[in-house]
Amino acid sequence: MTTQQDYPVLWPVPTRWADNDHYGHVNNVTYYSYFDTAVNAWLMAATGTDIRELPAIGVVAQTSCQYLGSLSFPDQLRVGLRISRLGRSSITYDLAIFRVLDAGTAADTTGEDLELAATGTFVHVYVDNETRKSVEIPAIIRRAAAALVTDAT
Repeated sequence: MTTQQDYPVLWPVPTRWADNDHYGHVNNVTYYSYFDTAVNAWLMAATGTDIRELPAIGVVAQTSCQYLGSLSFPDQLRVGLRISRLGRSSITYDLAIFRVLDAGTAADTTGEDLELAATGTFVHVYVDNETRKSVEIPAIIRRAAAALVTDAT
């Protein structure tokens, strides 16, 4: 069973009122938005740079999501991030969305009680910002990503 301890990073992502669909829960496509938000926000924080300004950008080439539980506004979430493959031009992120059941303190979220709501993957392929041809992962991204590489699958 996937747990929060399986992920070196748990990125906070709030739900929004607009995330709820007609059925009163977060719409399935929004889970992908949470994944995308967590990955890119973490990349910016970990590298200290605006990744949109790099000469190479990571574009999503493949995604998946397995829905395990329902979410709804105003749930607070943690998106678990780890990397299962760090290639020459691509990164495979293993992701999980956890709903916060009992929050820790603002300074220490390690004691939070979390419930798994979804797992998924994102594959980013790095391409030249202008030509869109595949290129090597920028060094600044590779250094940050190396910290999240795990043997877990």
